[in-house]
Amino acid sequence: MDRKMIEALVGLANRVGHLFIATAGREGVPHVASARRVELIAGERLAITEWFCPGTVANLRENPRLSVVAWDSKSDMGYQVIGEAEEMHDVAMLDGFAAGRDEDHPPPQVERRLVVKISQVLEFRQQPHSDEPVG
Repeated sequence: MDRKMIEALVGLANRVGHLFIATAGREGVPHVASARRVELIAGERLAITEWFCPGTVANLRENPRLSVVAWDSKSDMGYQVIGEAEEMHDVAMLDGFAAGRDEDHPPPQVERRLVVKISQVLEFRQQPHSDEPVG
């Protein structure tokens, strides 16, 4: 796997300001979340830090396989990582206060750092493309 492609994905995600994470639980029900902070760490791994919603966390505990997408809609250029969650650590916690919060849908209370071991990097575009690994 080409480290430059992984660096390009991280650079693109940081430039557009977000990325998407697709997970599925034991029953295979898909769930998509967004995140803002990603970095490349040693050993072809990504570290994604975000206030992940409970559905994302539950899915990753049941099924560590996931997909991460960084895509720039203006240039229609992007990358998809296929990988596996290796670790998930709590990095911050709210004290329960959130001004104007919806009591029926409380916000996530724990910020987590997700470490993803990358298996493949694929091109991601709206225009026709193959699912062949790049790099």
